[in-house]
Amino acid sequence: MYDELKIINLFNLDETMAASIFDGKEYPWEVLSDIEEFILFAGPKLPVDEYDNPGENVWIAKSAKIYPNATILGPAIIGKETEVRPGAFIRGKAIVGENCVVGNSTELKNVILFNNVQVPHYNYVGDSILGFKSHMGAGSITSNVKSDKTLVNIKYNNDFIPTGLKKMGAILGNYVEVGCNSVLNPGTIIGSNSNIYPLSSVRGYVPKTSIYKGKNNIVRKSI
Repeated sequence: MYDELKIINLFNLDETMAASIFDGKEYPWEVLSDIEEFILFAGPKLPVDEYDNPGENVWIAKSAKIYPNATILGPAIIGKETEVRPGAFIRGKAIVGENCVVGNSTELKNVILFNNVQVPHYNYVGDSILGFKSHMGAGSITSNVKSDKTLVNIKYNNDFIPTGLKKMGAILGNYVEVGCNSVLNPGTIIGSNSNIYPLSSVRGYVPKTSIYKGKNNIVRKSI
């Protein structure tokens, strides 16, 4: 049921250091509450010749480039060859993969970024999972709390799927492109290889290999 929303159909688990966090889970939002525990377990086991431990519960790959005025709070793991640019604020509970870009004034909190993810300019990403090579355009954000503070449901076709979570941002499959200044509302799930037009307000499920032009204007990409 809801096959398009399943972990196996959204992500390439070979492209994250956190593959084991998905073990025994069917849907991606089920792992959001496990991110902190995973980091606290996995961090101390990282090879000391490849990762530094510069602060409490913070592990940063020696090959990562961290600018002096970036802030990284634990628990957090920053992967190899990743760049964390000036003014970035990683608030904790963050697993950032290899070859990622966390840009100027970008804020992360309770997230998994697969390898090669880019959140390069003025992004907020909270309580979210971004798949391999996904990219958020400048100013695009994940909104992770509903205005009425009720639990987040996922709109899928004509169904509303309860998550049991008060905080849930967005789930991006592999190769998703989010246009500049877009808002991904709580419980948004975007299938792999899809594009979101700039200035969009997205809610619910966007099918894989689609172009989101507006709420009632989602078209299939030509291949």
